[in-house]
Amino acid sequence: MLESKRLILKPPSLALQPAVLAAIRESKAELEQFLLWVPYALTEKQSIDDIKKAIENFNRFEHELRYFIVEKDTCELIGAIGLLIKDENQGYFELGYWLKTSATGQGFITEAVYRLEKHAFEQLNAKCIEIKAAETNVKSQAVALRCGYQYRATLPSDSQLPSGELNNTIVYTKTCL
Repeated sequence: MLESKRLILKPPSLALQPAVLAAIRESKAELEQFLLWVPYALTEKQSIDDIKKAIENFNRFEHELRYFIVEKDTCELIGAIGLLIKDENQGYFELGYWLKTSATGQGFITEAVYRLEKHAFEQLNAKCIEIKAAETNVKSQAVALRCGYQYRATLPSDSQLPSGELNNTIVYTKTCL
């Protein structure tokens, strides 16, 4: 568990599954614009299976270290943030995140990014953390810039949005706190 001023970042747990499913369902319209996994996370079975896989990955330090974002004051689950393990030996990670719609615009993701990157650089020996965002996802790009990530590249037609449309991917990196 990781803590910041207003947030607790909790490792994946089946106890959080109902709140995770409710948050995804609440925010389906916004999340499905950019995240391909949303249609596969809308039933209780899918949600349970996904969290079981996240627990396995977390415990084995494989693929992704996912944390669920909980607001301290309300104990409400408001989103998720994770480190994709790109190359453990080189200390290379990719950071991804989502918030439920009702929690956006309050600086929660910025705070969560700062806390998780601190953990990555100080405890996981990260040398480089990337944030990738669809060119049309200006909110995610704003988070990267607000958190001090540097623009590195635009990858033309690199990703397909859930709508089927090709989109450029914008890559931001950070190599130290």
